[in-house]
Amino acid sequence: MPAWSPAQYLKFAGERTRAARDLLAQVPPSEARLVYDLGCGPGNSTELLVAAYPAARVVGVDNSPDMLAKARAALPGVEFIEADLAAWQAPPEADVLFSNATYQWVPDHLAALRRLLAGMMPGAALAVQMPDNRREPSHVAMERAAANTPYADKLRGVARGDMPSPAEYYAALKPLCTKFDVWHTVYNHPMDGAAGIVEWVKGTGLRPFLEALAPDERGDYLARYEALLATAYPTQADGKALLRFPRIFMVAVK
Repeated sequence: MPAWSPAQYLKFAGERTRAARDLLAQVPPSEARLVYDLGCGPGNSTELLVAAYPAARVVGVDNSPDMLAKARAALPGVEFIEADLAAWQAPPEADVLFSNATYQWVPDHLAALRRLLAGMMPGAALAVQMPDNRREPSHVAMERAAANTPYADKLRGVARGDMPSPAEYYAALKPLCTKFDVWHTVYNHPMDGAAGIVEWVKGTGLRPFLEALAPDERGDYLARYEALLATAYPTQADGKALLRFPRIFMVAVK
């Protein structure tokens, strides 16, 4: 996986953090003492947790040194650790495990979430949000843009897979906890046309596609991709394009 760019990611910090706020609002109130932000990125979601749990030790976890450097600079009083969430396990005394838009990148993330829940103490909460936009035009076009090009083979199989259904999450995780809520929210973000949507996904879903291409192929690919987006996301009267963005949310209480 290519390196994450904190600057690119934070171009849309408000939109990205909104889902974290919505997830946090559904975590049951508690006198938490140990809180983890899993996939903390540049610290925008960690900042919410610090404010929500002023008496707690809040720890950010991420596998990107660049993201962690940005987070440490933004929140110098908070602890951040580098770890691979595919294998990382929280200490049993953790009260809240929180993750905003991360586990879709973790291989077999359903098994990873089961492992986290199995190791938690009664009353602890696991709160997770992930984009569920694999079949949205913004992501379908990532594969279509490579069709009939000399570099099509390079991008075959690069896209991440579909997300499990709510029923699959429920069946896998509910037996491990006393309460499990799962829901979708669809956001409609006003973007600066197709070019604005390209800038959004450059910080997330488009990264592996661009990394797989040679530098002299990326310009052609991005032009093809933007043209597909311009058709899929028509311009509104004010010049904006509405990016439809479904996200899946889960809150489990052990």
